[in-house]
Amino acid sequence: MITFLQGTLAEKSPARAVINVGGVGYETLISLNSYDRLPPPEAPVRLLTYHHVREDAHQLFGFVTEEERDLFDRLLDVNGIGPKLALSVLSGMSVREVKASIVEGNVKRLSSISGVGKKTAERIVVELKDKISAGEALEAVAGDDALPGSDARLRDTVSALIALGYKYKLTR
Repeated sequence: MITFLQGTLAEKSPARAVINVGGVGYETLISLNSYDRLPPPEAPVRLLTYHHVREDAHQLFGFVTEEERDLFDRLLDVNGIGPKLALSVLSGMSVREVKASIVEGNVKRLSSISGVGKKTAERIVVELKDKISAGEALEAVAGDDALPGSDARLRDTVSALIALGYKYKLTR
């Protein structure tokens, strides 16, 4: 299994990146979010990967952040979602927005992504809602400024209480 590639960014486009690792060019399919975070061509780069093996092809999917790769893996666990559709979801929204949509049960928002219909969006919500921890849910729904006054100490306190086992009820 190929976990990451580290080398020089040979080419990049909104859908793919080619990483030169020791004279070998590895093509990886990427999301728009990863594309936005890639350095310019010929710059050093480290890309996390998911190696997808099919009977007729080997494909690498690349991610700039561990959070993006983790959500990609979770999306693959949803019935009816393959790697290309999971990548479309990550191209349509940020990781935080996808998690917030799942936690809030916002099927309409998820189904606004190209290739994701209402039934697929409902499956994403139903199958992943329990797999998102309370801390992740708070972070997703809260973002950087959801808690009153954007007070970092308050966010830290709430996170610590959740880590100790207290339940955080999301209200809107």
